[in-house]
Amino acid sequence: MSELFLLSEAQMARISPHFPLAHGVPRVDDRRVVSGIIYVIRNGLQWKDAPTGNGPHKTVYNRFVRWCRLGVFSRIFQRLAA
Repeated sequence: MSELFLLSEAQMARISPHFPLAHGVPRVDDRRVVSGIIYVIRNGLQWKDAPTGNGPHKTVYNRFVRWCRLGVFSRIFQRLAA
């Protein structure tokens, strides 16, 4: 099995200001979850096929849906394109 895909610390530093703040219970590591989202989309996988090292597939999927509804990815893409 290949190594787990993770964004670098520098990449996370550029996009982390766009994530909403956690409320109450601390979240699963954003770096792992975002890396899982990118891995699934890049490889055309189903969410259940996300690597377990990125956290539970349900968490990866739920975070993707929630952040899409909040416009997080749109803001990240706009900022990186600017």
